[in-house]
Amino acid sequence: MAPRAHMSSGRLSQGLLLLWVLLGTGLCHTDVVTTSFGHDAGTSPPMAMLNVTAQPMEGNYTDLTQQCWNYFVDLMRHVTASELCDWKVISRPYSELQKCLEEWAEHLNYGYPNALAEQYIFQSHHHYFHNCTLDHPVYFDPPEDVLLAMIIAPICLIPFLVTLVIWRSKDSKAQ
Repeated sequence: MAPRAHMSSGRLSQGLLLLWVLLGTGLCHTDVVTTSFGHDAGTSPPMAMLNVTAQPMEGNYTDLTQQCWNYFVDLMRHVTASELCDWKVISRPYSELQKCLEEWAEHLNYGYPNALAEQYIFQSHHHYFHNCTLDHPVYFDPPEDVLLAMIIAPICLIPFLVTLVIWRSKDSKAQ
């Protein structure tokens, strides 16, 4: 079987980190929150534009996620440029950002993941982790048809092998 990234509750795997880097921004849009980044976004957080029908809870969540982002930026100040792609170093600040965004969303019954939280995660990737690459190949499960063939082939061989063994054992008794 192909190796899989270890997923533990509350923590993101390196595979998910890479996936988010590769996906980029703008994949998930909602009508309630619209977020955009300038080219010189730097460490500035995503700015949410709330529409008129948005609930007051979204304003609170926006303010709280701003605090999560500020805490993340503060934690990342202690990470040197050479350590930016070292998962052992960045996992704590990254997990803290994800945990903060998730806990405030849960506390406010806002739903997670949501567009604003995703924009903070994407912003962190674009600013801090955009030059990170994997040192080893990523293994994926084979396509479904190949996997099915790999499962069925040995199953189909079993009756043939059983027949062969019985036939050979009868032949040896006759001699």
